[in-house]
Amino acid sequence: MDLICTNTPFLLLMQTSKAIQDRIRDEMTKNNLSVTEFSALEVLYYKEKQTIQQIGNSILISSGSMTYVIDKLEKRGLIKRNDCRDDRRVIHVTLTSDGKNLMNEIMPKHQQLVDYIFDSLNKDETATLTKLLEKVKNKIER
Repeated sequence: MDLICTNTPFLLLMQTSKAIQDRIRDEMTKNNLSVTEFSALEVLYYKEKQTIQQIGNSILISSGSMTYVIDKLEKRGLIKRNDCRDDRRVIHVTLTSDGKNLMNEIMPKHQQLVDYIFDSLNKDETATLTKLLEKVKNKIER
């Protein structure tokens, strides 16, 4: 007996997500970065100073895994840890000048890739897709 997926939107969402992640992984490999490392750098690129927990929450990674990623990026000289003046228990993470330079090089190419992936959708289709994905996400988060 052949089993058939009865939820085509779920299947297509998972397949599309995997295809996008695979494409981004291939691009990041050219920069000697994992997707998780790139995601952490991307958070710092846009939000600047963040705690390890804030970065992890932004990219949906546990704090233990984030510490490992932060250690690797710090060893490469792309980020630095900074003690918080107001609370010694808190450590902020920021991009170094090498990290900023790398991200200034990577981000335009990354944005072009994301634009390319979604350029088959017109403005209305993009709005509809966004609205539908938010609707599903909101149901899960209730």
